[in-house]
This record gives sequence, structure tokens and C-alpha cells, in this order.
Amino acid sequence: MALFFNAVRSALFVLFMAVSVVPWALAVLVVSIFARADTVYWLCVGWLRLSIWGAKVICGVHARLHGFENLPDSPVVLLPKHQSTWETFAFPGLMPHPLCYVFKRELLYIPFFGWAMARMDMIHIDRSKRTEAWNLVAEQGRRFMDKGHWVIMFPEGTRGPRGGKGVYKAGGTRLAIATGRPVLPVAVTSARCWPRKSFVLRPGVIDVSVGRPIPSVGRQPEALMREVETWIEAEMRRLDPQAYVGEPVVPAAAADAPV
Repeated sequence: MALFFNAVRSALFVLFMAVSVVPWALAVLVVSIFARADTVYWLCVGWLRLSIWGAKVICGVHARLHGFENLPDSPVVLLPKHQSTWETFAFPGLMPHPLCYVFKRELLYIPFFGWAMARMDMIHIDRSKRTEAWNLVAEQGRRFMDKGHWVIMFPEGTRGPRGGKGVYKAGGTRLAIATGRPVLPVAVTSARCWPRKSFVLRPGVIDVSVGRPIPSVGRQPEALMREVETWIEAEMRRLDPQAYVGEPVVPAAAADAPV
């Protein structure tokens, strides 16, 4: 019975997003003709916040925040765990500075959603051309951070299952070292409520935990990424021990209130 109700609520949520994205994207396309890039960004963030609100109200998906006092005022390379669509939608509304996503250009072809993304000043790459892609990330990433923006890259590249761990690639740490900016590891338990490759959301709490900034100056990309990976994976096991049955459980800290 619970599965049935979750499916019904999820269908309503998907319908809510589909209906709301069309006028919102059209508004973005029109406004982008006249407005600055920052205005277009925050207009898009408005729809993302609306979607996260819809997931909370319709599907019962809440967020619980940890370590947000670690967020710096200066630009960083944000390196989060990637388990679902939730964090890609939620982070622009949670972070205090504009985020620049590095994403595959195929997303730009999604009707309305992708068209609006194309009007945002972000880094979309052709993953089949690795050298060109990295040069673009390095050049554009430096430009964005010089403007005070943060660059966000998912080290595992793609969404992973709950309790799983992908290969942590060093692109984000390479960018941090090239620009002299610190990296900021983030653990997210979003698969607990919104599993990858599924439109059925489960009610519950998604924990988002921000680690302390890690300086990149004088570091090697692979070693720095190993430090990021070690922190994220340990924190994932602390936040979501049920997903790592059979592994050592790190004692949980006092929980913050869900939002």
C-alpha cells in the first residue's frame, strides 16, 4: 500500500514539475534577451526551489543540513556525493553564492528545461573530447571563480546507488589546483528518498553534510581527491549506516532539524 501511495504522490510531483517548467522556461528565454546572466541564473533557481518545495509538500522529502558553518565566503570547487536528481536541484538554493555547473551538453536538448539551461552562463562540455573538455573547464572555471562564483563538479561523474561508491575522478581537484582555490567536500544521502533512475520518491529526510574547505595549493590532484573521497565516504556511512550494512558504523552526531 505504501508503494502505491508513493507512486501516486510521485506521479503528481512529476506532473507538477512538467506543468510548471513550461511557463518558467519560456519566461527565462524571454528575460534572457534583455537581462544580465545573474538575473537569468536566479530566475532559474526560482524554479529549482519550487521543485524542491514540491518534493517536500507532495512527496514528504525533507532536508537536514549539517556543517553549513563551514561554507566560506570566497570561491571554492564544490565536490558533492551524487546519488539523485535532488542535489542538482537543491544546491543552487542552499548555497550562498551562484554555482556554475559542469555538465554534459546533451542536457541542453531536453525541451524547455534544457533550453532554459542553455541561457545560463555555465560550462557544458562534450565528454567525447576529453582534452578540449578539460581546457574549457579550466578556462571557464577560472573566469567564474574570479567573478566570485563557485564551480560544482560531481567527482563520481554520474549518479550512484544508495550504499554504492563510484570512481572519484580528479577533474575537480585539478581545477582547484589550477586556480589556487580550495575544495569543499559534501556528503548527500539523497538516494534514501529519490533513488537514481526512478521517478518514485519515498518520504523521509535527506542529509546534506558540508566538510571543511581543503586547501589545494601545493597538492597533487589524485592525492587531494583521495582526501575528498575519504571524507565523503566516511561521512556517508555516518549519516546513512543502514546503506552500509556489514561495514563499521561511525557514531552519529546530534542531528539538526529537518527543513
